[in-house]
Amino acid sequence: ERHLADASRGELLRDGLRIAIVGRPNAGKSSLLNLLAGRDAAIVSSTPGTTRDVVEVILDLGGVRCTLLDTAGVREEKEEGVNEIEVEGMKRARIAAKDAHIVVGVVDSTDYERGLEAVDELINGDGDFDDWKKDNILYVVNKIDLKNEMKDNDCLSKSNSFGISCTTSEGVNDFLSVLTTEALSLVSSGNDEASSAALSSLEGSEGAVITRARHRRHAEAAADALGRFEVLSGQGYMALDMAAEELRLAASELGRITGAIDVEDVLDVLFADFCIGK
Repeated sequence: ERHLADASRGELLRDGLRIAIVGRPNAGKSSLLNLLAGRDAAIVSSTPGTTRDVVEVILDLGGVRCTLLDTAGVREEKEEGVNEIEVEGMKRARIAAKDAHIVVGVVDSTDYERGLEAVDELINGDGDFDDWKKDNILYVVNKIDLKNEMKDNDCLSKSNSFGISCTTSEGVNDFLSVLTTEALSLVSSGNDEASSAALSSLEGSEGAVITRARHRRHAEAAADALGRFEVLSGQGYMALDMAAEELRLAASELGRITGAIDVEDVLDVLFADFCIGK
């Protein structure tokens, strides 16, 4: 039960995390992606709506495999210059944000109010965001090199906001450090260990980690059978046969995880795949 109550972090550790970068057009989403990737993975242009499809880049954050997603800029469909292709790009951006484990909302410091409104509306607009995901949102206020009073500005009033400049790289390392810690916290047990030891603790002191949905289903079935066994075993002699059957079922489910094959499995394959009895 302890392994089952791990918020699927085993699957996250194996498959990796998805980090969606969202925001209004020209906020600096593609620039941030290129900066974190260390290469020109996305086209950067001053023309609004340049990014249409979701651009994916694989990133290693503290040993955690992460897929960084650059999405189309989100704005009102009635704004000038918005066409049907850009509208489709915005739909894909919303889906990417909904399916992401971490959302990075990029806001232009020179257009802070509209930028923040666009990010918040994307997250809260359709009500599809899970509550736990709302705790995994980081706000990045870009282009702080264009505002001299940025550090004293209300733009950084949110506790999970960071002022950066993709042009000068100011503040990027601090943001990357917090992003790495956030990624590690999603695949760790949620304790206060240092991030460098978070992954090793999963494989060391806590034993095996459930990394596949099929394994999780069998582990859940085994736990249910053991729960029924505990109840039946305390009901006296008459229930011992039923309790033993529940114990056998639990062992069978665990065997499907470890690879143990019983006689019934062999017979099922023989009679299904071969002609027996002639």
